[in-house]
Amino acid sequence: MYEFKYHRPGTVRQAANLLVKNEDAKLIAGGHTLVPVMKQRLASPPHLVDLSHIEGLDTIEMKGRSLVIGATAKHADVASSAVVGEAIPALAELAGQIGDPAVRHRGTIGGSLANNDPTADYPAAVLALGATIVTNKRRLKAEEFFQGLFSTALEADEIITKVMFPLPKKAAYVKFRNQASRYALVGVFVAKRPSDVRVAVTGAGSDGVFRVTSFEEALKKRFSHKVLDGLTVPADGLNSDLHGSAEYRAHLIGVLARRAVEAATAKD
Repeated sequence: MYEFKYHRPGTVRQAANLLVKNEDAKLIAGGHTLVPVMKQRLASPPHLVDLSHIEGLDTIEMKGRSLVIGATAKHADVASSAVVGEAIPALAELAGQIGDPAVRHRGTIGGSLANNDPTADYPAAVLALGATIVTNKRRLKAEEFFQGLFSTALEADEIITKVMFPLPKKAAYVKFRNQASRYALVGVFVAKRPSDVRVAVTGAGSDGVFRVTSFEEALKKRFSHKVLDGLTVPADGLNSDLHGSAEYRAHLIGVLARRAVEAATAKD
């Protein structure tokens, strides 16, 4: 690992100022993405700005009709939160499936979203639930936040501070995970919202998380797993690697979407 300077700001404003003043500085919270690549010498940022000690940045609370989760809230905290379990049980269940206990007790929701790994779980929830990503500068809708593999709309000095999730009527997340890494080979989050239905897929798209509009249109007419019988997703544009072909992933999307809808309706 190369030499770097460590910064421990006490506020988001201080952290943002450090990003402005120090070229190529990187933010760190849980460190599950950045530290491994630094150890492998695939990245060598001269400055690390640690967000994990900023007070109030890990809060989980209800505000009106929205569940608000602070950027440095750890996966384990989201999974075990009574507030999350009451408001959006599917989100708590998703968090409980991320990695292993070591990952869940250090990794953060803000770090996961900022990294936008194409196999991460949270992007599917954010896109399906129509969440808003709040930064130190603005508010971003999920549709404009995710911009491709490991790419987001975040500017160089922009910091995620919280995520606002509107409450769905029904929701569920089902994933088929890689047994070694526990990342999603394919993960499908289905949400029936007051005004529409969304089906978001992670792990399968060559450009990252995406929605399946054909499934959504069918589910708007009748929210039942049976309406998805016979519907398929084209393999074009899906990942193909040693873990599974594009055709296999396309098949999994259909299977997992039906299971997610069945799980969501079973909670009534």
